[in-house]
Amino acid sequence: MFLNHFNMSTHPFTENPPTDWLLTDSRFEQALARMKFFLDQGRIALITGQTGVGKSSLLRMLRQAMPQNRYTPVYMHLTSVSPSAFLRLIVTELGEPPRFGKDRLFLQIIERIKKNDTQTVLIIDESHLISPQTLVDLRLLVSTGMDANLPLKIILSGQESLNVQLKRASLADLVNRISVRYHIKPLTREQTVAYIDHRLRRADTSDKLITQEAKSLIHDYAGGVPRQINNIATACLIHAASKSITGIDESTVNETMAEFQLP
Repeated sequence: MFLNHFNMSTHPFTENPPTDWLLTDSRFEQALARMKFFLDQGRIALITGQTGVGKSSLLRMLRQAMPQNRYTPVYMHLTSVSPSAFLRLIVTELGEPPRFGKDRLFLQIIERIKKNDTQTVLIIDESHLISPQTLVDLRLLVSTGMDANLPLKIILSGQESLNVQLKRASLADLVNRISVRYHIKPLTREQTVAYIDHRLRRADTSDKLITQEAKSLIHDYAGGVPRQINNIATACLIHAASKSITGIDESTVNETMAEFQLP
């Protein structure tokens, strides 16, 4: 395997690295600054971006940054279910067995959140897969009649199609309660180089293993999308190891991409 070939301590471009591997670039700095305001003042936040651009990584960083004495994060990503099933999932994640009936589930969620000494932050990844009715239900949770002080905040994170869904007239009340919006863009060329260098160093190898020209070419092929950068860089390492090459240059990247088809 390429780890032995390049004397790496671990896979540098793994899909889900430890949280301390995540590189806080300017995109994440801006997002985290907005989310700090949201945690202090907001009820609903919206994070969007194309697949593989780093939304889940941002959510991981946000969870780690939340003071545990003030917030209880509840992460959910199984969103392609019926509205009632989604409410049952929330109850389960809150640590209780779900009751029968949608009305009882609503009350159970509200009662459980009120018991917490901290504010509950419901983090919903893959939100673009949520049904419109589930989005209405979430709006009802943050606006429970006269109980305006329910200690609940909701973060919706999903692909760009989520913006299209939120244009529905039935979701106007939800949209009006979104206090923070952030769209995560792909990495710039300079950010891609920094990203690759950071990952190589984390694997205890030199960032010169891949030449600057090769890193720039990887950026072009990947369009600056971190997940695709990981895939391409990994494919280049495998290709180089199979040919007993000790470094990766532009020709190695082009040879790899001749066999590597992006979706």
